[in-house]
Amino acid sequence: MKTLGKPSLPTFPQLAFGGNVFGWTIDEAMSHQLLNQFVDAGFSFVDTADVYSIWGEGHVGGESETIIGNWLAKTDRRSEVVIATKVGMDMKENGKGLSRKHILASVERSLNRLQTDYIDLYQAHKDDPDTALEETLGAFDELVKAGKVKAIGASNYSGDRLQQALDISAQQGFARYETLQPEYNLYAREKYEQDMKPVVLANKLHVISYFSLASGFLTGKYRTEADFGKSRRGGGMGKYLNPRGLAILKALDEVSARYHTTPASVALAWLIAQPNITPIASATNPEQLTELLASAKLQLDAQDLAVLDAASGY
Repeated sequence: MKTLGKPSLPTFPQLAFGGNVFGWTIDEAMSHQLLNQFVDAGFSFVDTADVYSIWGEGHVGGESETIIGNWLAKTDRRSEVVIATKVGMDMKENGKGLSRKHILASVERSLNRLQTDYIDLYQAHKDDPDTALEETLGAFDELVKAGKVKAIGASNYSGDRLQQALDISAQQGFARYETLQPEYNLYAREKYEQDMKPVVLANKLHVISYFSLASGFLTGKYRTEADFGKSRRGGGMGKYLNPRGLAILKALDEVSARYHTTPASVALAWLIAQPNITPIASATNPEQLTELLASAKLQLDAQDLAVLDAASGY
C-alpha cells in the first residue's frame, strides 16, 4: 500500500483505474463489471474528471462520474474506494478554470453525479493563469474544511507553479496540494523528471501518472504504421515510432520474456518502482484489466530496471 500525501489521508494500492473510458469506449454495464473486478482484486483507487467524456459525440461531460455514481449506488461500495476527480477543463455552458465560483459550483455537480457526499481527492485539472493561486487554493481549502473534499491535488502544473502553490498554502494556512498528476511513462520522462520531480520529492508529494502506457504504445500493440488502425488511438502512434521508441519496445520485450508477462505489465511495474509513483491505467475488457493488475505484483530487479532506464534515456 502507498500513502496518498500525508499519513492521515487515504491509502491505496500501486495502481489507479483510469475512468476516462467509462461511457466513452465502454458502456455502463462493462464499466460496472470492470469496477467490480478491480475492487474484488483488492484495489481501490479510481481516477476520473468532470470533463470525461465531453469529446464523445453527443456528450456533455460528466458521463464518467455518472457511471461511477450509479455503480456506487448499486453496489454500496463507497467505503472500499478512493475516488479522485478533477475540475478546471472547459465544460462548455458550465464554464472552466479555477476561480472560486467555478470550483464551488463544479464540486456540487461532481458530488451529485458521483452520488456521494465527499470526494477523496479533488484535483485542479490544469493550471489557470487567469486566476490567482490564492483564490484557487482558498476555494479548495473551503471544501476541505466543509468535509466535501478529503485532499486536493494538482494536474498539469509546472514545477515552478506547483512550488508557488505549496508556498502559498503554507503561508496562508490553506490545505495544500498533496498530489501531482503529470504525464509520465517510459517514453515521456524528461519533462517530469527534470521539472517536477525535484519539487515532488522535496515536498513529499504523491504522483499519479497519466498516459502511463503512452496511449497504448508501451503495450507493444503498435510496431509499424500498419498497426495504427488497431484502435481509435492508433493515429497518434506515429510520434513514438522512432529509434528510441523501438528501443524501448525491445527492452520491454526482453524483460517481459524473463518474467513470462506482457510489455504493458512491465511498463507499469517500472513506474511503480519509481519514488512516489502510482500509475493510472485504463482497460476496456476483463482480460486487459487482469493484465494491468498483474503489474502491481511484478517486482523488477535492479538489472531489469537498468535495462529499461538505458533504453528510455533521453
